[in-house]
Formats: sequence, structure tokens, C-alpha cells
Amino acid sequence: MLKVALTGSHGFLGWHTRVALRERDVEPQRIVVGADADLDAAVAALDGAERVIHLAGVNRASDEEICQGNIGFAEHLAQALTRCENPPSVIVYANSIHAGTTGAYGDSKARAAELLTAAADKVGGGFQDVRLPNLFGEHGRPNYNSVTATFCHQLAHGGQPVVNGDKELTLLHAQNAADLLIGTVEPEQQPELEVVESVTGLLGRLQHQAETYRRGEIPDIADPFDRDLFNTYRSFTFPDHTPVKLTRHADARGSFFEIIRNHGGTGQSSFSITHPGISRGDHYHRRKVERFTVLAGSATISLRQLFTDEVYDVEVTGDEPVSVDMPTGWAHRITNTGQDDLYTSFWTNDLFDAHAPDTIPETV
Repeated sequence: MLKVALTGSHGFLGWHTRVALRERDVEPQRIVVGADADLDAAVAALDGAERVIHLAGVNRASDEEICQGNIGFAEHLAQALTRCENPPSVIVYANSIHAGTTGAYGDSKARAAELLTAAADKVGGGFQDVRLPNLFGEHGRPNYNSVTATFCHQLAHGGQPVVNGDKELTLLHAQNAADLLIGTVEPEQQPELEVVESVTGLLGRLQHQAETYRRGEIPDIADPFDRDLFNTYRSFTFPDHTPVKLTRHADARGSFFEIIRNHGGTGQSSFSITHPGISRGDHYHRRKVERFTVLAGSATISLRQLFTDEVYDVEVTGDEPVSVDMPTGWAHRITNTGQDDLYTSFWTNDLFDAHAPDTIPETV
């Protein structure tokens, strides 16, 4: 199995990188840097690894803390690298486009790159300095990770976001950043994955998505950037806005209800019959939007965010129809808990591609 070592695994980008590695069935060796660093443990994690990805950093603190953190973390990793008998062949640094700019953050990120470059030269490894722009993605920390996370949090919880100083942002989804860092996407492809948008334009997109989704409808997510924004927004609505309630119309002829309204892009619907006691699913998606709707029968839909233990169970029945949308980066399954066959409709925003299914096995 591929061995990958990782610093900063518990952070925002760390979670996304672990989600991406999970698709390749890789559980990274996690390295602690900073005050709790254990040099021997770091050497053991690095020894024999094909790649080490340095994510740990400080971006919001006092100037002294920023410098001590970014430079100190790189020093710890560099020291461990030079102690390895079989050091990684590739050292990857999740740097910033602001490296080298005036100020503690820019100076410290540039100095960290210098330290890691020197360590890579010393051990004979390749060094990749990945300059990342403004990252956004699922489960970002509002008022810390990005303005996108702040806007999404406010919109999902009834707030009224305000733009304080409009400017253009270069944006990159965290799953795309993870692909660059783990090597499944080549560095020269990075500009193709980035999108330039103003803060006002970003807020307008998110406001439209939030308004549409509040009605239980799927906005136009044909463009990958809009899909990634929508998945980011959805991560702030779960579980408070789950399930999506549907309106059932009944008369002497029977009953009728709408399952989904999709405002643009591709979509694929499927239907399953599941016998009592049987489960379907136990997988997760990195980018796919998926909706479950029980048409008849009773079921439990279970969801768990990757790398956590808490499981959310949603009880559903065809007598009171609702839809449940699967958050990206969450394992999920549906289990027939009734005495009769379960009839379920499944909708996804993309057409299934057996060569790139974005359906990764993961037990809830």
C-alpha cells in the first residue's frame, strides 16, 4: 500500500486531503509538529513514505505566533526528514500565493519553503512548492478559513452577509487542492481548476443557491465551480435542514408528489426495490450530489462524516414523503426497517461513469 505522511491532518485542508486519499485506500501517517512534536514518531512516519505533505500552518494569530508557527513547523519536519534512513522521495508543501509578500504571514511562509527546500536537497528528494489561493470547501470554519465559509454559515443560519470591501478572489475548491497535493492532478493543471470571482459575485451565487435550496430544489450546478460552491453551502445546512419535506397530493385516484426540481445541468434517476432488513450504500462521494426519496415502505437513512464516529439516523416513510440529500465526504446507507419491500428513488447530478464513479466504499 502507498505510504503517505501528513502534517496538519486535523485542519480544514487536512480533512479534505484525507478524504481524497481515502479514495485511493490510503490512510496517511500523521505527523505532529509544534509544541507536541515527537521527533522519533515523526521519523517513523516519514521513513519509507513515498510522499510527505506539509499542511500544518498558522494564518490568523499575532505576528509572533504566525512566524513561530509556520517557521517552527517547517523546522520540525526538516529535522525529521534529515534523520530518516529512507526519506520520502517527494516533499510537498501546501504554500500560499501570499508567500514572500510583506508581513509576518508572507515572510514566514516563504521562509518555511526555504527550509523544506534545503531539507529536500539534503536527503535527495524532490520538492513541490504548491502555491494555493483562497481555498473553500465543505466544513470550513467561518470567520477563519475563508469568506466562503463565513457566507455559507450566515446564509444557512438565517444571517444577512455583508460585503466589507469588494475585491477579486482566486478561488480553489479544497478537493481540487487535495488532488494537487497528493499528485493525482499535475501542477500545470492548477490554473484550470481556479476561478476568479469578486466577493460580491461570490455572495450573489451563494444567495441564489441558498434561496433555491430552501425550496427543496437543486440550483443550476452544471458548472463545476457552482457544484463545489453548492456542496460547500450544503455542508452548513446538515443536519438542521434535513430532511427536505415534500408535498403529497392525494385523492380518490391515489397520491402524487414531486421528487426533485433541478434548475440546470445533467441528472440521473434510478429506482430500487429493497427487501426487509437489507441495506444499500455504505459509500461516500467527493463531489457528487445525491438525493434519496422513499416512495413506499419504511427505512432508516444513516450518515457519518468521515473520520468521526457520530452517526445521524433519519427515519423515513413513503406515507410522509421526504428527501434526504447526502453531504459530500459523508458515508451513508439506507436500510429497509419495515415488513414490506422498500421502494426508493435515487437522483444524482451527474451521469454515472464506471471509470470515474465517485462512489467510494466506506461503512457508516
